[in-house]
Amino acid sequence: MTQTKKHSQLLDLLQKKILILDGAMGTMIQSYDFSEKDYRGDRFADWPSDVKGNNDLLSLTQPETIRAIHLAYLEAGADIIETNTFNSTRVAMADYDMQELSFEINEQSARIARQAADDIEAKYPGRACFVAGILGPTNRTASISPDVNDPAFRNISFDELVGSYTESIEALLKGGADIILVETIFDTLNAKAALFAIAQYFDANKVHYPVMISGTITDASGRTLSGQVTEAFWNSVRHIKPLSIGFNCALGAAELRQYIEELSRIADTYVSAHPNAGLPNEFGGYDETPEDMAGHIKEWAQSGFLNIIGGCCGTTPEFISAMKEAVNDCAVREIPQIEIACRLSGLEPMTITQDSLFVNIGERTNVTGSARFKRLIKEQDYEAALDVARQQVDSGAQIIDINMDEGMLESKEAMVRFLSLIAAEPDISVVPVMIDSSKWDILEAGLKCVQGKGIVNSISLKEGEENFIDQAQTIMRYGAAVIVMAFDESGQADTFERKVEICTRAYKVLTERVGFPAEDIIFDPNIFAIATGIDEHNNYAVDFIEATQVIKQTLPHAMVSGGVSNVSFSFRGNDKVREAIHAVFLYHAVKAGMDMGIVNAGQLAVYDDIPEELRECVEDVILNRTPEKGISATENLLELAAKYLDDGSEEAIKEAEEWRSWPVNQRLEHSLVKGITEFIDEDTELARQAAERPLHVIEGPLMDGMNVVGDLFGAGKMFLPQVVKSARVMKKAVAYLMPFMEEEKGDVIASNGKVLMATVKGDVHDIGKNIVGVVLQCNGFEVLDLGVMVAADTILKQAREHNVDVIGLSGLITPSLDEMVHMAKEMQRQEFKIPLMIGGATTSRAHTAVKIEPQYKGASVYVTDASRAVGVLSKLMDKDAANDYQHKVREEYAEVRERHKGRQSTKRQLNIDDARNNAAQIDWSSYTPVTPSFLGTKVLNDYPLDEIAPFIDWSPFFQTWELSGSYPKILDDEVVGQTARDLFDDAKQMLQKILDEKWLTARAVFGFFPANSRVDDVVLYEDESRTKERVVLHHLRQQNIKPPGRKNYCLSDTVAPEKLGINDYLGAFAVTSGIGIEEHLKRFEAEHDDYQSIMLKALADRLAEAFAECLHQRVRKEYWAYAPEETLANEDLIGEKYKGIRPAPGYPACPDHTEKASLFSLLDATQAVGIELTESFAMYPTAAVSGWYFAHPDAQYFNVGKLKKDQVEDYAERKGESLDYIERWLAPSLAYDPDDN
Repeated sequence: MTQTKKHSQLLDLLQKKILILDGAMGTMIQSYDFSEKDYRGDRFADWPSDVKGNNDLLSLTQPETIRAIHLAYLEAGADIIETNTFNSTRVAMADYDMQELSFEINEQSARIARQAADDIEAKYPGRACFVAGILGPTNRTASISPDVNDPAFRNISFDELVGSYTESIEALLKGGADIILVETIFDTLNAKAALFAIAQYFDANKVHYPVMISGTITDASGRTLSGQVTEAFWNSVRHIKPLSIGFNCALGAAELRQYIEELSRIADTYVSAHPNAGLPNEFGGYDETPEDMAGHIKEWAQSGFLNIIGGCCGTTPEFISAMKEAVNDCAVREIPQIEIACRLSGLEPMTITQDSLFVNIGERTNVTGSARFKRLIKEQDYEAALDVARQQVDSGAQIIDINMDEGMLESKEAMVRFLSLIAAEPDISVVPVMIDSSKWDILEAGLKCVQGKGIVNSISLKEGEENFIDQAQTIMRYGAAVIVMAFDESGQADTFERKVEICTRAYKVLTERVGFPAEDIIFDPNIFAIATGIDEHNNYAVDFIEATQVIKQTLPHAMVSGGVSNVSFSFRGNDKVREAIHAVFLYHAVKAGMDMGIVNAGQLAVYDDIPEELRECVEDVILNRTPEKGISATENLLELAAKYLDDGSEEAIKEAEEWRSWPVNQRLEHSLVKGITEFIDEDTELARQAAERPLHVIEGPLMDGMNVVGDLFGAGKMFLPQVVKSARVMKKAVAYLMPFMEEEKGDVIASNGKVLMATVKGDVHDIGKNIVGVVLQCNGFEVLDLGVMVAADTILKQAREHNVDVIGLSGLITPSLDEMVHMAKEMQRQEFKIPLMIGGATTSRAHTAVKIEPQYKGASVYVTDASRAVGVLSKLMDKDAANDYQHKVREEYAEVRERHKGRQSTKRQLNIDDARNNAAQIDWSSYTPVTPSFLGTKVLNDYPLDEIAPFIDWSPFFQTWELSGSYPKILDDEVVGQTARDLFDDAKQMLQKILDEKWLTARAVFGFFPANSRVDDVVLYEDESRTKERVVLHHLRQQNIKPPGRKNYCLSDTVAPEKLGINDYLGAFAVTSGIGIEEHLKRFEAEHDDYQSIMLKALADRLAEAFAECLHQRVRKEYWAYAPEETLANEDLIGEKYKGIRPAPGYPACPDHTEKASLFSLLDATQAVGIELTESFAMYPTAAVSGWYFAHPDAQYFNVGKLKKDQVEDYAERKGESLDYIERWLAPSLAYDPDDN
C-alpha cells in the first residue's frame, strides 16, 4: 500500500519542524452560546429530543461556524486541524437518537475541514495543511462495568465499538481526512477497538493513512481512567505503528509534562501533546493565558519532547499562535532507537529483553491444570476463582495464563466473564494476561476483553499455512503477542529435530509473509512428561532444552516458553517432588535460553534449597543420565519420592496472613482498602458485637475505611477499579448487618435512602455518575438514574413522583455548571427541601459554595468523588446528625464565599475600545430606515382581549403550575398529560370568563421617536429637525472575546450613527393586562379559593406577554410598517422569527433596570396606562411588559455578558451617575468585584 501525497508531505514536514495541531473545538463552540434552536436548525426543528450540547450536529446545522473555527486555527498557524467529530460515532450519537446520522456527520465534518485546509493552502501557496479525522472515546467503557453488583457486565461490546468506528473511519476518509486521530482515550480497550477497525479497514480497502493516538491521564494517579500507566498504555497500542503517540485533555501543561517526557523516552515514533489551558478553576473556566501555556510548551520543545503540539479544553486560536511562536526556533525531537523487546502490559508495563530474568506465567487459573480452579468455575464461584488468580500474582507470577477448555463448561462465556472480572481487580490485572485455548473462537473472544497487551496461547501450523497466516494477522490487529506450538500438519514435535524444524518454518512464515514482529513470537517446543516408565520419553526434557538453545541462536528475537508442569506429570500428588523437578528443569532450560514458562508461581522451589539427594536424582531424570547406582533414573526417583509425600495440598495449606492478627477495626479498613471479601462477614460480626448498635459499625469502622479509600483515591494512590472493588466489600458488610438493623428497628428497612441521579441537560458524559451510582447501591442506597441530557423539569418531576431523599447532579462540560445553578434555583422555586449533591469533573467546592448554595435553602453539598459519596450521603440521611452536618457545611461554604470575595473573573475580555472596534458592521449605504406612521406616543385603552388571546404562549403557563413542558406536547405527556389537560380546560374556561365578563382591562402606550446612535448610546430627538435632544438611552456592549466572525454587539449598532446624517427611528412600549385584577383576587381570597387566584394571576401574566406580542406585530405591519407583508403564525412569533426586536430593560441585551426610568418618562406610562415603577424598577401591575422597538433586519437578541470596569466607569460617566450606583445595579453583570481595590 503506497502512501498518499499528503502522507509524504506530512512525514517530510515532521523531519523539519514541530507541527502545530489546532485547539479546542468545544471551547470555541461554547463561545457562540448557541441555543437549542441554533443546534436544531431548520432540518431538526421537530426532533423529538433535546439536541443542545450535540456539538458534532453543528456540522450539519451551523457548517459556516465550524468552518470559521477551522479557518481561525489555520490562520493562527495550525498545520493539522481536527474534524468536529469527537462524539460522532454511532455509539455516542445514540444518546440523541441520532445514530443513523453518524456517517453523514462524519463525512460532512471532514468535508468542512478539508475545504478550510484547501482554502488556506490556496491563500498561502507552498503551505501544507492537514485534516485529522477524529475518533472520540465514545461514552461507554469496554473495560469497566457500570454495575458494581456485576463487575463482569459491560454496556458496550468490542464488536459494537469496531462496527461503530468502522463506519466513522469510512465517512471521515470519504470526506477528505488525511489522518485518523484516535484521541482522549480513557479506556484503552475502546482505543484497541478503534485501532482494530482502522487496521481492518486499511487491509480490506488496500489503503494506508497515518494514524495518530492520544490518550488521557485522568488525574494525579498518573493513569488512564481504566487504570493504565503511560508505558502500559503505549505497549497496548503501539502495534498499529502510529505516526504519533501522545496525551491530551484532563491536565494542563504543567501537570502533563512528566507523562510527555516519559513518552518521548520510550516511544519509537513521533510524540504529540495537546494539553488543556491549565486545570479548571472552581467555576469551570481556565485561568492559564496563552503566554503561560507557551512558556511551558517552549520548555518541552527545548527539552526535546515534542514533534506535534496543540491545545485541548480552554485553548483558542490565541493559544495556538502563542505555541507556534514558542516552538518556532526549537529543534524537532529525534525518534530514539529503542531496544527490540517483547513489550507487554496489564495496568503496568512488562518488558522482556535479552537480559530479563525468567518470566513466571501463573498456571493455576487453568481448568485443565487445576482441579480446584475447574471446580470453582463449574460452580460459578468466581470470587474464589479470582482469589486463585490473585494468589498467583502475589506469589510472583508476572503473567497469568487463563484456560477454560473443559467439556462441561460453556468455555467461551466463562473466558469472557473471568477476564471481565479480572479487569475490575487491579491487583490481578496489573500483570499481562495469557489467553489460553485450543479453540480459535475462545481465543478471539478473550482478546476482545483485554485492554493491555497480552499473549495468545496458542496457534500452530496444524491446519496449514493459510489458516496459520489468517490467525496471525488477526492477532496482530488485536495487538497481542503469540505462542506458537511446535505442531504442524504431521503432528506434534516430539524430537529435537522436529522441534527446530517446525519452529523455524513458523518463524519464516510469520516474519516474512505476515510481518509479525519477531519479538512478539514465543515458541513452545512442547514439554512432555518424563519418568513415565516408557524409554522413548526419557529424552523429552533434553530435546526441549537443546531445541531451545538452537531456536534462540537461529531465530532472532523470538522467545521460548512452555508448560513446565507437564514435565512432572508422572508425579501428580507429590508436590515436593514435582516442585523439585520443575526447579531442576528450569535451571537447565533457562540456561539454554528459555525465557518464560507456565508454572505455579506459589509452588516453585529454589534450586539450591532442594535436598541434595533429591536434586541429584531429579538431575538424572531431567538430563537422561545413567545413575551411578540403582536400576534407572526413573526407578530411583520413584523410590525416593515416597519419602517426600505429605498431606499438604493447594486446598489444605494456606499461608496465614499477618494482617489477620490485627484489631478488628483495622482489619475492616484493610479489607476495604485492599478489596478483600474473604473475611468480611467474620470481621463485621466481631465489630457488631463490640458496637452498641449495628448502625454504628457502618458509621464507625466501615465509614472510616471508606474515607481512607477516598483519601488514597484523591491523592492518586488508588485508582478507579480499586474504589469500585472497595465498594463491593462495603456492600457485603452492610448486607451482613441489615438483618440486625431491621430487627433492632422492628421493621424492614427497604433501603438506606433513595437517590435520584442525573447528568444535567446538555451533557452526555455519565461514566463518573454511573460509578457513584454503583458505589451508593453497594452501600444500601436505592438509586434512580435518569441517564444523560436530563432537563431540570424532568429531574424535579421524577424526584416528586418517586419521593426521593436526595438529588445528585453530575456534569463534565463547563456549561453544565450553569445548568446546576439553574437546577438549584428551580428547587428553591418549587419549594424542595431535600439535599442536593453536586459532582463531576468541572464542579468544585468553591463553585458550589459561591454559585449554587446561595440559590437553594436546602442543603447543597459538593462531593469530591465516588468514595466520598457514601460518607456524605449517610450524614445527610441520618436524621439525628443532619442538622449539625448541614449547618457545618453552610458555615464552610460561607467561609469559601468570603474568601472568594474580590476575586475578579478570570475570563479574558476585551477593553471597551477594542470591543467597539469589533462592533456589528451595518452597510448603511444599502439600507434606508422606514419612517413610522406617526411620531410621538399613542395610547390604546381597553384593547380587545379577544384579539390578544390568540397570541398567548402557553408553555410558561404550565411552568407556573410546575408542569414543565412545551405546549402542546405537554398535553400528551405520559406523566403529567392528564393533569395538564385538566388544567388547560380550567384555564380556557376562566379565560373565556375574563373575555366575556371583562374581568381585566388591557392598556398600552407606545411611540416612535427620531433617533440616531452615538457610539453605544441612542439619542432620541424632540422632532424630525433633530436639533434638540429629548433623551439619551444608554446601552452596554459585549466585552467577551468573540470567536471568528462574531461581533461584540450593542443595541446601538443597528441604529444609524448620527454622523452619517441618516434619519433613523426607535420605538418604545409599555403594556398591561392587569388593570382590574385586584377585585377578583380579593373575591377569591374571601372564598379561600387559592386555585382560582393563582389561575387568574397566571392568565393575566400570559395575556400581558401576549399583548406585547400582538402589539409588536401591529407595529411591524401597521404603525411602523417596516414588515407590512409579514404572515407569521403564533409559533413563529414565539420562535422570534420576525424582523426587528423588542428588548426589555433588565434583560440580557440591556441589563440595566434603571433605564426603565427613561422609558417610562418618555412614554409617560404611569399617567397614560396606569403602570407604576417601584423603587426597584419593578412594574405594577405585575402583568406588564415594557421595552424598546428596533426595526433594522440585523437587530437580534443577545446577552451582554460580563462587563469590565473600564466600560462600567464609562457607562457611569455617560449616565451622570456615581460608579457605586451603577455597580450596584449591574452587580450580576460585573466581571470584577467592586470591593476589590
